[in-house]
Amino acid sequence: MDKLIEYLQYPFVRNALIVGILIALCSSLLGVTLVLRRFSFIGDGLSHVAFGAMAIASVLGITNEMPIVLAITTIAAVLLLRTGKNTKIKGDAAIAMISVGALAFGYLLMNVFPKSNNISGDVCSTLFGSTSILTLSTWEVWLSIILSIVVVGIFVLFYNKIFSITFDEAFARATGTKVNTYNLIIAVVIAVIIVLAMNLVGSLLISALVIFPALSAMRIFRSFKSVTIFSAAVSVICALSGMLISILAGTPVGSTIVAVDVVVFFICSVIGRVRA
Repeated sequence: MDKLIEYLQYPFVRNALIVGILIALCSSLLGVTLVLRRFSFIGDGLSHVAFGAMAIASVLGITNEMPIVLAITTIAAVLLLRTGKNTKIKGDAAIAMISVGALAFGYLLMNVFPKSNNISGDVCSTLFGSTSILTLSTWEVWLSIILSIVVVGIFVLFYNKIFSITFDEAFARATGTKVNTYNLIIAVVIAVIIVLAMNLVGSLLISALVIFPALSAMRIFRSFKSVTIFSAAVSVICALSGMLISILAGTPVGSTIVAVDVVVFFICSVIGRVRA
């Protein structure tokens, strides 16, 4: 406890906890929708696109990477959701295609146009988020807070519409809901979440923040509202616990959070079986 109190005196640790909790909350809100719509791995594909965008920004010498990464990832999210409906390229194939291509080109650019002598360290940090959450600038912290508030606000404001297109998109379209507009909103929100989450767990582990809280909630609850609320609570608790464990034990932040998510998933699975 003394060690934890000592670490909490540092502003960068407090900033990491604040941003980490907000990212976990945002990730869990749309996680339920993505799992139910069988787009669980869209986070994986977009995170690799974000990795490629970061590589491009690095090659161009852009110090403030977030705007360009956010723009490219948003465009990819929109294209991915549209391509996923194409009868020639199914959703899972489109995700795999974009994911592998972006990851390969990103790593290729970082090797062809190296900006540091420690390429392996830079790649590892980007993929697994080992230190980036602890090196956030004040501007990045405030941007994360603002974007998180926007994401939560959009979800609350359009909750009924998101609910309707999650379970029956055809029926929602028939009742006059502007499905394409709300799909566009979901795509943009997903892109924002992915870019924010890269600082916390890195590009390879982002899907865990989206998938595990939702699946854990589904083991116990059945209604969309209950699953969403429990998923958000579990995600925040796991993120906070993972970051505190990481601080005290000196383990990597991203992988520790995911490990806690996995443990909670198995606990919820056991509870679900007992209740059944």
